[in-house]
This record gives sequence, C-alpha cells and structure tokens, in this order.
Amino acid sequence: MRGVERIEQVFRELKTTGAAAFMPYHAMGYPTRQKSLEIVAALAGAGADIIEFGIPHSDPLADGPMIQTATYSALVGGTTVADCLQMARELRDQGVNTPFCAMSYYNPILAFGEERFANAAASSGIDGLIVPDLPPGESELLEPACRAAGLATVYMLAPTSTEDRIKSVARHATGFIYLVSVTGITGARDELPPGLPAFVERVRRHTDLPLAVGFGISTGPQAESVSEIVEGVIVGSALVKAAGSDAGADAVRTLAKELAAGSHKKMDE
Repeated sequence: MRGVERIEQVFRELKTTGAAAFMPYHAMGYPTRQKSLEIVAALAGAGADIIEFGIPHSDPLADGPMIQTATYSALVGGTTVADCLQMARELRDQGVNTPFCAMSYYNPILAFGEERFANAAASSGIDGLIVPDLPPGESELLEPACRAAGLATVYMLAPTSTEDRIKSVARHATGFIYLVSVTGITGARDELPPGLPAFVERVRRHTDLPLAVGFGISTGPQAESVSEIVEGVIVGSALVKAAGSDAGADAVRTLAKELAAGSHKKMDE
C-alpha cells in the first residue's frame, strides 16, 4: 500500500466512528536522537493516528519559540535530513506502523534533491509530506516527485487564505489539508479562535478531502472541540515541551493519551 493510501485509510476508518485523527508532531533529534525515537514510539502507543515527523531546519518561520528551540537543539546535535529518514526506517523496523507525515521546510529538501528526497522518504517509511513554505504554485518539481513515490502532498491554509488560494490547494492536495487555526506561529494557546468554524466551512465548500487543524491546541478539551468540526487534530508545541521535560517520553505519553481521548471522543461514546 502506498503512503498516501495509508493516510487515506486512517481517515476513512475514523469516519465510520465519527472520531477525528490525533496527529501529534515531534522534532526529530530532540532532545537527543535516541530519546526522539522513544518519544515517537510513545506517541504511537498512546493513540496517535498519524505522526508528523519533524525534520529540523535552521529558519523555521512558521514555528513558535518551543519548536524553534527544539529544532535548533536537534541541528546542533547533528540531526540531518538523511538521519531523520534513517530514524523513520529504524522505527518501522521496531514495529511502529503509524503513518508518518514528514514536515520539512523546502530548503533542506532542495539541498537533498526533490526526486531523491521523495524516493528516499518513501523507502524509509514516510507516507506524506508537509512543506509549510512551499505553495502549490511553486511545487512543480516536488509535487510530481512525491506523487510518483506514492507520498501524500499536504498543503496548508490560513484564515487569511483567499478563495483562489483555497481552490488551488484543493486541486493539488492529497491525503488531507492542514488548516492553520490562527494568523501566527505555532504554540499552545488558552483558547481556540472564535472564527475557526467559519474558516473550516469556507474551505469545505471547495474540497471533500479531510481537514486537520493545527497551531494552538494543547489540551484534551481543546482537541475534543476541534474534533467536532474537522477530521484531524494536530498538536505540536505542547508535546515538544513535554518531550524536553525531565519526564521525557513518559510526559509525552501522558499528554498524548489525553489528547487522543479528546480527538477520539465520539468513538468512545
């Protein structure tokens, strides 16, 4: 089964229960290489449906202080694109079967080579790709390479996205569409934006693809609220913060279970 098909299958199966996919993010190589492997395995065991496999970059423009700090630490520790793909392969060899959606800025992929990256990612066990700083109109090299390799190509939309941009993303995206809940950077927030439901509905008018919301979700109740209007709940900064605590993977596991329960609330009713 190709990677994009594995991601589609997750959403298809969850749709029968009315639950949303719990989609945690982790910055690979943080706080160390070995600990990041333990953390991803903990996320898979705690109920993750799709895991965002963060490839560190020196200039993560969309990310807030927590993820910026984590990715910088990973880079200082020597984490490379090739090492991230090797970690994916090791996790697959260890029996972690949860779909991986790599999240990388474009420069590391460009330096690696678009076609080479897509093929290497697919062979290492990556199922899809999110590139925050690459719009569909500039992906004429990477998108075909991903599709040939069987990877889902996931694009992002923000509340400020125009109708034309929404239509463009709807035409190009496969797997799901990533909705940024706020006009800002990643990071845990006390409240979700009141305009989120209207934003979701605006996108739904143009696509039947699953929609996943990220940026700002940090608690089980927030995950539950988001799961009522979209098919995927993405959590990053709160889990990365837990990963850097003294409790490490145990703290991640505890929070992930809470977030998974919120995302899967309808499944359990």
